[in-house]
Amino acid sequence: MDSDQLLSSFVKVLVSDPERSARFYEALGFKRTQAAPPFIHLRWDSQAEVYLVSQPPVVKLEGQRGLGVLLGFRVGAIGLEELASKAREQGAHVEGPTRQPWFTREIIITDPDGYRLNFIEPA
Repeated sequence: MDSDQLLSSFVKVLVSDPERSARFYEALGFKRTQAAPPFIHLRWDSQAEVYLVSQPPVVKLEGQRGLGVLLGFRVGAIGLEELASKAREQGAHVEGPTRQPWFTREIIITDPDGYRLNFIEPA
């Protein structure tokens, strides 16, 4: 995939500290493609795009971010165990791996703002 080609789907998440969040996501294997305030554009293994968006000063978000939502990513060359290890090195909470009845193994990693990232590989 051409690095300038945008994927048709993406997610935007409001973050309290975009650079801290970008370092976290990059430690997991996301690649930074662009950065121009208020966005930092990241890509996961040519499959998914994430925009980290600076939280506007006038916006006050209370409670857990993304409550009830999992941001899902298929694992590529890196395995779940290695990904979980990288997340723990960053101080993140990791759940799993869990074998699901729909023939996948999954982990859930909580990012610095509380968003839950669901990484999936075939079982």
